[in-house]
Amino acid sequence: MSELKPLMLDAGEQAFDARLDQLLAWQPELEGDVVAVVGEIIAAVRSEGDKAVLEYTRRFDRREIVSVAELEVGKGTLEQALNSLPTEQREALEAAAQRIRSYHQHQTQQSWQYTESDGTVLGQKITPLQRVGIYVPGGKASYPSSVLMNALPAKVAGVDEIIMVVPAPGGDLNPAVLAAAAIAGVDRVFTVGGAQAVAALAYGTASIPKVDKVVGPGNIYVATAKKAVFGEVGLDMVAGPSEILVVCDGQTSPDWIAMDLFSQAEHDEQAQSILISPDAEFLQAVLASMEKLLAEMPRREIIKASINGRGALIKVVNLDEAVRVINRIAPEHLELSVADPEAMLDGIRHAGAVFLGRHTPEALGDYCAGPNHVLPTSATARFSSPLGVYDFQKRTSIIGCSPEGAAKLADTAGVLARCESLEAHARSADYRR
Repeated sequence: MSELKPLMLDAGEQAFDARLDQLLAWQPELEGDVVAVVGEIIAAVRSEGDKAVLEYTRRFDRREIVSVAELEVGKGTLEQALNSLPTEQREALEAAAQRIRSYHQHQTQQSWQYTESDGTVLGQKITPLQRVGIYVPGGKASYPSSVLMNALPAKVAGVDEIIMVVPAPGGDLNPAVLAAAAIAGVDRVFTVGGAQAVAALAYGTASIPKVDKVVGPGNIYVATAKKAVFGEVGLDMVAGPSEILVVCDGQTSPDWIAMDLFSQAEHDEQAQSILISPDAEFLQAVLASMEKLLAEMPRREIIKASINGRGALIKVVNLDEAVRVINRIAPEHLELSVADPEAMLDGIRHAGAVFLGRHTPEALGDYCAGPNHVLPTSATARFSSPLGVYDFQKRTSIIGCSPEGAAKLADTAGVLARCESLEAHARSADYRR
């Protein structure tokens, strides 16, 4: 009996759009009143600082601690974790870091100015953020790759100080996460997680510095806390479950495509894996491969729940129709496993990252290709971009008027100010004539 039952769709069906919308709809499962719980935690940390951080860390992470100082991981411990890693793991982390750093160096922006004929100077000043907080998950899974992807763009941008928070349930920490922090140049690490960590970064405590921006993924409590503190600090995004959309012309190995779909499905039960093809027989071949390979997967129960709950195989007439469906979905990860992926690329408006060709699985982007793996989910690729250096820099406008330039601009400013009934604005400009 088949274990996997992804939704089978045909883009030519009359009800396709409605069924696709239903498939894409995602609402997080709220365990009790998450908003109220998070609100209580944030209020406590804001008013009681370290005391509240300690209380929630003891309660949620089962830690026997008496001071926040015990939660900080010293740089010596980070270096020790790096030096103690198996050689293969250390070399892999360092190789990935080098590629990520190199890619993001291409994103750096420079300040600029120009001078008009009357001597007026206009420009833009680029300034790195002063202090950034990075949230790294540490519960069900630990991701050293997330440390690299969040910290290295900040370093390239020139951020003065990077504060990392990572939960350590029961006091357990993944050495690879600490090693990644050492490689990426993280300045301070605190073993605190959940909404209390986000609140501490947003408002600051006696021990944990207040930051200017909070980045990094987390569970529903972390995501809710990030929403709640936005405005006090900047955010990267509030991410939903992982997503992959694979488009295949039917000429790639079905086993390859099945494993690419599994690569996101194994993240969690709410992850979404979708395959689009004009070849109906190929869709069935991939489903057969998925059935065959599922038994080999250590996280097969998670994969099965993800595929059966939110997965889909979609039949299209041709690759042009596939592009239309891609732009409807606006996926986080998009694989173009076709003969000529470049031919499709121009028509794609909405995707977090595009993986070109049969030999570019999404998994390479997760770890070491170079581009950032922090990507917009839940169709937010319609208006959002991957995390990058630009997220850790801000822009300041520069305006410097010469006497001649001020006199010229005053005429226009005065008219517009009086149009808006702002007389003081108009006179301020008039005085410079």
